[in-house]
Amino acid sequence: MSNRLNPPQREAVRTLAGPMLVLAGAGTGKTRVVTYRIAELIRQGTPPERILAVTFTRKAAGEMQERVKTRLRGKGPRSKARSQISTFHSLCVKILRRHIGRLGYPEKFGICDRGDQEAEARAALREIRCPNESLKPSDLLAVIGGWKTRGLDPGRAASTAVSDREHLAAAAYRRYQSNLKSKGTVDFDDLLLLVGRLFAKYASVRREEAQRFDHVLVDEYQDTNGSQYAIVKALAMGHRNLCVVGDDDQSIYGWRGADVTHILNFQKDWPEAKIVRLEDNYRSTAAILEVANRLIAFNRVRHAKILRPARFGGRPPRVMQLQDETDEAVKVVADILFRLTQPGVAARDFAILCRTNEQPRSFEAELRRAGVPYVLVGGMSFFDRKEVRDLLAYIKLIDNPHDEVALLRVINTPARGIGHSTVKQLVGLATERGGHVWDLLPAAGQGLPLGESALQAVDRFYAMMSSLRQAAQHGLLADLVPRVIQETGYRRELDRLYPDPNDRDARAATMEEIVNAAASYAEHSAQPTLRGFLDEIALDHCDSNEDKEDSLRHNCVALMTLHSAKGLEFPQVYMVGMEEGLLPHKRALAEQDSAIDEERRLCYVGVTRAQEELTLSFALARRKWGKARATVPSRFLYEMTGQAENAQTSNPAPHHRKKKRRASRGKP
Repeated sequence: MSNRLNPPQREAVRTLAGPMLVLAGAGTGKTRVVTYRIAELIRQGTPPERILAVTFTRKAAGEMQERVKTRLRGKGPRSKARSQISTFHSLCVKILRRHIGRLGYPEKFGICDRGDQEAEARAALREIRCPNESLKPSDLLAVIGGWKTRGLDPGRAASTAVSDREHLAAAAYRRYQSNLKSKGTVDFDDLLLLVGRLFAKYASVRREEAQRFDHVLVDEYQDTNGSQYAIVKALAMGHRNLCVVGDDDQSIYGWRGADVTHILNFQKDWPEAKIVRLEDNYRSTAAILEVANRLIAFNRVRHAKILRPARFGGRPPRVMQLQDETDEAVKVVADILFRLTQPGVAARDFAILCRTNEQPRSFEAELRRAGVPYVLVGGMSFFDRKEVRDLLAYIKLIDNPHDEVALLRVINTPARGIGHSTVKQLVGLATERGGHVWDLLPAAGQGLPLGESALQAVDRFYAMMSSLRQAAQHGLLADLVPRVIQETGYRRELDRLYPDPNDRDARAATMEEIVNAAASYAEHSAQPTLRGFLDEIALDHCDSNEDKEDSLRHNCVALMTLHSAKGLEFPQVYMVGMEEGLLPHKRALAEQDSAIDEERRLCYVGVTRAQEELTLSFALARRKWGKARATVPSRFLYEMTGQAENAQTSNPAPHHRKKKRRASRGKP
């Protein structure tokens, strides 16, 4: 056993049987524990393929796989088999490829992206004649997503609807889900929902999938939603060798379905579970951890724990009081500019963390004015770009011509003379016959009043796609994507639409990335297939962290929300907008205590991103609809600075001083 592990880490690694909860505080080396534990299981004789480890990002899964491989190099039994280390969505895709036919879906089901989802949501709302002002497509998808993460199908969702808006959403949900299924397509939430349905409805499927593994490990367990919780329980219930790693103090995704009670109630679900606490923090100075511990202690429903510093000393966090949001941006950026003049300090050392998506605007303007390089983390995803979505739609259509979402996206992209009325006639006839639009294309002239030019355009499109489909069966995947770009005329269309060479080259570079992705997949996959490549791309799209990590590779100040900062660390952190209504957010102020607790956890996550120095700022006034309005400093500032009693009675500006007594800390 490596002497690089501290005693609690070693205990977690050596406990190889039965359920175990590893409470891993911020910066306590949880990834090392998970990878060492997998390696130890293999060294003790567990076949690698009998170990399942699940995490939330593909990047984390890949890094974990590499670390296990490095750990075992030359030390363990030689085997080509690898542990299955994947995201929840990757795991569910594999399960559905084996069993989804039982639910009436085709084996070659497609996975639609966010743009496709919005198109389907818009269509569903039109079908139930819902006015746009009552429910927008994006709002509908948010409601449906909430239902799906709780495992509710359209029927159960309708029975839980209370308001008129929820009843409208339930009716649209039924149409939305029916339309997706008729096209042989699922959305990202379906990947989890449908596996849960398979396990609930077919005990044989549940047993078959559970019997593939002898050990199950789950990283970031505090972020699991209802569907993920049920899947983990089903896979581990037989052998009960379940190890979950997480931190209830960093549970900040309740708004997207994560349920902190899963980690809080772990011992209720698994009474014989062992609990190991990792409390030695290797990231932040003692001064920063003192503030973090003081803050999170105000959440009473939590596992009792405290972060202990491996690095003593450090400068106490600063509190900056500014006049308004403009002054805040000016002073924060000026502070960064001054620090950048010091030896060994680089732009990438700094992060400005905001609570809302609107706050960065003033900081962006000031960073540009000051000439400080910055990156806004969490902007448009690579996979949401039009060129990417168009090109992937062509590839989806080659793989599965009955993918009508893909077909309707590219049938006239680039424009080829198949206008809206022609498409409408084709869709109408396919619906009337209960078939697919693709199957009508070879005989489009029969039974449709198409003009000669439209008929010829449909024939040319069908011939082109048939040729590409044939090429896909006999050629290399890496050669197919460039051929699609060439034969569809997509590159020529870019040249026509974008006369600016820089704009044109940027879009061409975007398409090149898809070509590179196909080549990389083909190189690293034992049995590369078009469907496998599309699954990988879809899961990359599902994983927002990939773009987040990529954007931080440059030497720039990071400007992001607190939610985006989870999992990252920076030498210098500025937490801005520390005011009631921002942090905690105004929505939380109108809800129950649990909402404030989640906001406090979000603040705690921000504090524990800082390695060397932490600055907390607030404005005395902030503009609302063009008028300056007085603000109230955040209660979290008072809690961190030992003045919690002031937050309840008056609102003097908090200042940093040592707290003389510790707030009580409760247990779940």
